[in-house]
Amino acid sequence: MVIYSVTAITLEWNLGAASMAYVLATIVYLAGLERLIPYERAWLPTRREWGLYALYFVLTVIGGALAQVPVMAVVSKVAPLHPALPLWAEIPLALLLSSLASYAVHRAGHDIPLLWRLHGVHHVPDKVNVGNNGVNHVFDIVLAQFFVQVSLSLIGFSEHAVFAVGVFIIAQGYFVHANIDVRLGWLNHLLASPELHRMHHSCDKAEAGHFGSDLSIWDRLFGSYTWRPDRRPRAIGLFDPGSFPRNGAIFSTLIHPLRPRRKAPRA
Repeated sequence: MVIYSVTAITLEWNLGAASMAYVLATIVYLAGLERLIPYERAWLPTRREWGLYALYFVLTVIGGALAQVPVMAVVSKVAPLHPALPLWAEIPLALLLSSLASYAVHRAGHDIPLLWRLHGVHHVPDKVNVGNNGVNHVFDIVLAQFFVQVSLSLIGFSEHAVFAVGVFIIAQGYFVHANIDVRLGWLNHLLASPELHRMHHSCDKAEAGHFGSDLSIWDRLFGSYTWRPDRRPRAIGLFDPGSFPRNGAIFSTLIHPLRPRRKAPRA
């Protein structure tokens, strides 16, 4: 990640294209590891599921593009013209801030019923793998990216710092969903990992937690850290499977937030 970021910045690559290339390379790499060292063979995607994940991936890309419209409108009005810190100092600070903003938005997506009608789409699958990291409602992506990117831009972080942090977040987002049998040991108290994020997708709210998708320090700080060594989720998915359209019903999923609400337990 560090070498890639430095190379892209030094050689003045198009940062948008560099980010997309990194996403695709990360998916291919982790999908290969899932075949070699799967955590749970039953969670490996079928060919049909890969097709479904590809459609959701396109929607996620569209959501990211839509988020740029309000982001740029806000940034052009109030963001500082020049970064206040050198790049080596910007990057760790930008990572901490973006991670905190992401944690807050993610937790709100679970705690606020209106936002859950968007974010709950991500919890419909009954397995966790690198492909279903992209199973999201398009407007959930818009909201999440808007708040995170605006937070970084308003403080005055440079485009290069935002890119470098974005590369790390991309890798972490797919890594924590990867169905691979890895153990990070004490690093779980600093970084989010597949071990932790599987718990987040648990059907059991008491053991779910883990709203941090890149750093786990906020879960430790705010009391949402539930993992312990060798702990496995009891089951993956929603508390109330009937509260959302099935995974393959993409059109129904898109219009789900517009439907009348009914009281139901949330994952």
